Amino acid sequence: MTGLIPPKPKPRAARASFFRHAQLFRKDIFQSQPARLYRAWMAEFKLPFYKSYTINQPELLSIVLRKRPDDFPKSEIVTAALFSLLGKSVFVTNGELWKKQRRIIDPAFEGGRIKEVFPSMLEASNAAIARMRTLSTDTPVEIEEQTSQMAADVIFRTLFSIPITDAIASETFVKFKAYQRTQPLLNVAAILKMPRWIPSLQSRKTKKAAQAVRVLLSDLTHSRAQLIADGTAPDDLATKIMTTADPETGDLFTSEEMVDQVAIFFLAGHETSASALAWTLYLLAADPDTQSRVAQEVRDGFADEEITFSMLSKLPFTRDVFREALRLYPPVPMMVRENKNNEVFRNRIIKAGSQIVMSPWHLQRHERLWDRPDEFDPDRWKTEATRKCARDAYMPFSAGPRVCTGAGFAMVEGVLLLAQLVKHFEFETVAGKVPVPVAHLTVRAKDGIFLKIKPRV
Repeated sequence: MTGLIPPKPKPRAARASFFRHAQLFRKDIFQSQPARLYRAWMAEFKLPFYKSYTINQPELLSIVLRKRPDDFPKSEIVTAALFSLLGKSVFVTNGELWKKQRRIIDPAFEGGRIKEVFPSMLEASNAAIARMRTLSTDTPVEIEEQTSQMAADVIFRTLFSIPITDAIASETFVKFKAYQRTQPLLNVAAILKMPRWIPSLQSRKTKKAAQAVRVLLSDLTHSRAQLIADGTAPDDLATKIMTTADPETGDLFTSEEMVDQVAIFFLAGHETSASALAWTLYLLAADPDTQSRVAQEVRDGFADEEITFSMLSKLPFTRDVFREALRLYPPVPMMVRENKNNEVFRNRIIKAGSQIVMSPWHLQRHERLWDRPDEFDPDRWKTEATRKCARDAYMPFSAGPRVCTGAGFAMVEGVLLLAQLVKHFEFETVAGKVPVPVAHLTVRAKDGIFLKIKPRV
């Protein structure tokens, strides 16, 4: 037990007008939510054209995510804000189209396949160590920027067999950062439930940045299609996905469909991993004893041998540290579904077309579910009580049929990068620089996470 209580955003006042709520929501989800969500099983929010229900009760979550997911498709409230980048990717689709996409994509992320791309992850981690050595000075380092580059490098190497230093990969990374700076989580047209024929209210900058990213991803995808046709394509994730036929229809992804999927792989695989790793490093910097335990486990597990996929099994505590960081700072702060039919939740009639909100942030800090919910304690994962709670109330990658297809990939990546970084460096907090969590596309720090980095002796 560490006793560390890491930073947590202050919730809004108990009552707020719709316009104040929307204003805060657009700026930062956490500021818009009341404190009662950390204890409530369900909370109702009345909006001008519909009602929204945030659910934390495990039984209700199971109905929406596991038992009857087809009755609760993804809502446009969040996905409409991302359409210019993601098109009709697996992240935003529903129904039969989504099922077809998953049948093609899922085989690329099976356990055996992750083992096959592990050497590419390892190469990215070694490149990260080399870059970080140049930052090992007394000058504080903004660590989110570094983890973003690490995660992007992993994606490019495993997906297209190219490093982040490749010209097109580097330009894509730069363009994507520009997209992030212009993209609000909430699209006004979506939250007001405006008719589809009304033009979206995305800014010109957002659309321009998204288009720039898609042009670059199109170049990568079309080049890969040519290599596949020539029989010279590397055996990476892009080749696997582009050559996998839907077992029911025999269809392959078209070039345009593949661009959509690559966009979400980059968004989900890069943005979420960067967030998770940055917060994990902050927690270790704030808790030197836990950091020392990770360093010792890594030294014992890796020794001086060449790192292999199987060695990750020797790092159970490191894995628990990463799991605990994902509990406290889940990269995706909320998920929204829309019920197709009238429902009865907790003796209340939920009319069809309502928005069903599930917040991993509140669920994983819920005061009626977790012991010491705001405390950083990786050792909690050794207890049966925590494992039982996690089955109902731990979903950093969602749950049920729509669980993130890259969840296993993300856990391997996160543990490897964390182990490599702590093996080679010590991380320390900076006086007066306490990061404030905010929720945009992912959970990030308002003004960055600044740490000091020293070579580990």
